[in-house]
Amino acid sequence: MLINIFEGILIPFVGTTLGAACVFFMRKTLSKSVQRALAGVAAGIMVAASIWSLLIPAIKQSENMGTLSFVPAVVGFWMGILFLLALNHLIPHLHVGSDQAEGPKSKLGRTTMMVLAVTLHNIPEGMAVGVMYAGFLAENAQITATSALALSLGIAIQNFPEGAIISMPLRAEGESKRKAFLGGVLSGVVEPIGAVMTILAAQLVIPALPYLLS
Repeated sequence: MLINIFEGILIPFVGTTLGAACVFFMRKTLSKSVQRALAGVAAGIMVAASIWSLLIPAIKQSENMGTLSFVPAVVGFWMGILFLLALNHLIPHLHVGSDQAEGPKSKLGRTTMMVLAVTLHNIPEGMAVGVMYAGFLAENAQITATSALALSLGIAIQNFPEGAIISMPLRAEGESKRKAFLGGVLSGVVEPIGAVMTILAAQLVIPALPYLLS
């Protein structure tokens, strides 16, 4: 079972790596329309994964609260938003296609800040996978191996275009294919790390599972 969990938390990272590898097979940078289409696909997959694998299980686990069973999901959802907003203000980063860096002023290079921009939202994604597998290890009735795997696969699918969206612009910025590939890969490293740290904190995670799923 532990091997399956280890494989499950690595699946999203594999998706990022495969997407970043596109830099070796594509000569030109992705057009803006293609980048937008890929970002749209990634967004759609994550919306579906967020609702069916995270929000709905969170509400179901709070059914004993009756008509207030939605409260943990709402609280957790806003905690996640505020957490990501905090990271957005604390970490210098540059979104792909933008010339204006965000976050605190920094002397970091453009390529580094572009990688940090994608890394930002990969942190909570890794935590989400960790929460699912922590719940599975605790034999939570609402979380099965299938649902945890489905979330990992959903994130991996949306990570594929993300890997390409970060590696191809890095190549266009003048980086070698190898460095552009490594940049894309590094943006996804935080996901398995976040998942493992969340699983290791399982004793703290389980009581707050409805909130953390959200």
